[in-house]
Amino acid sequence: MKITHVEVHRIDVPAASPPFRWRDGLSGSAPVGDGAVLRIGTDEGAEGVALFARPGAFTTLTELVDRVFREELVGADPFQREWLWHRVWELDRIHELPLPTLGLIDIALWDLVGRYHGQPVWRLLGGFRDAIPAYASTSTFATTEEFLDVADQCLDLGYRGIKLHAWGDARRDAGLCLALREHVGPDVPLMYDGSAGFDLPDAIRLGRALSEADYLWYEEPMREFSVSAYQQLAAAVDVPLLVAETSDGVHMNSADFIRAGAATFGVRAGTTLRGGITGAMRTAHLADAYRLRAEVHGSDIPNHHLCMAISNTTYYESLVTATTVVRERHVDDQGLVHAPTGPGIALPLDLGYGSELLPFVEQPR
Repeated sequence: MKITHVEVHRIDVPAASPPFRWRDGLSGSAPVGDGAVLRIGTDEGAEGVALFARPGAFTTLTELVDRVFREELVGADPFQREWLWHRVWELDRIHELPLPTLGLIDIALWDLVGRYHGQPVWRLLGGFRDAIPAYASTSTFATTEEFLDVADQCLDLGYRGIKLHAWGDARRDAGLCLALREHVGPDVPLMYDGSAGFDLPDAIRLGRALSEADYLWYEEPMREFSVSAYQQLAAAVDVPLLVAETSDGVHMNSADFIRAGAATFGVRAGTTLRGGITGAMRTAHLADAYRLRAEVHGSDIPNHHLCMAISNTTYYESLVTATTVVRERHVDDQGLVHAPTGPGIALPLDLGYGSELLPFVEQPR
């Protein structure tokens, strides 16, 4: 079997309704955007797709396919995913590929092999579970009272934990974290994500409040450029650190965080920022060798498959962006996400596709 065509399909990615925001200093939800679907086909009719839904995705991906990817892929064996994953990293050395594009080819090839064998990808990865609990991962709301109300709604809907994305002010965020712990009691798992908003002194200040409130993990308080800064943070706070979400280098970079003693909870895995399915699995196996967690980042469908395949992940991350909470459709009323049943990976239901992409869209349960 050989790859014969590599296509980019434009799709409209709708704006969030209502729009939401992240911490102070970051932009909020994007307006309607020109997303893209990468489609790889073969001389035997087997095909696979991968979604790239960030703003400007169609223009970015079209340029990369025309200039770089198509020449590499056409004529290649689609089952040689390891070889092609390495080729993407070789190309990155010269082309400095955007981080979310490093795993797109890999995701499309895993989708292709799943469809070829008539199996969901999580099964081809070995399969560890058929359900996993979900936590509610908030966007940033205006007041402490809004956060507490959202937490109540999430717990009533069945979510098994709450992760905060707050304002990026160490004192104010610490007050919110303590207030939420007091509000929900000692038994609800709580996490905090700093969205890289702090320097080391403020990260330590906030981390000590999280330690006091018994948070399960402390995620990305600083940009992940300095492993030594995270090493110092880990030594200064008791709350466990979840690291290496946005740093380049996949398992290679994650290894440096682990060796430095900075990954005291674990490392992030995920298809979008950690090199697709292959990169995420390498990261998970690395972490498992050190008896650490590899928490899956993001609530898209490829990560849904990863959650079912990775033994050392704890939760599915489900984004909650409005003060009136609507439970994500993949999460049931017990707060569980169940394993996909269709072949391959699948595109999400809620985007507008042309008729040529409809066979790749997930089927509602």
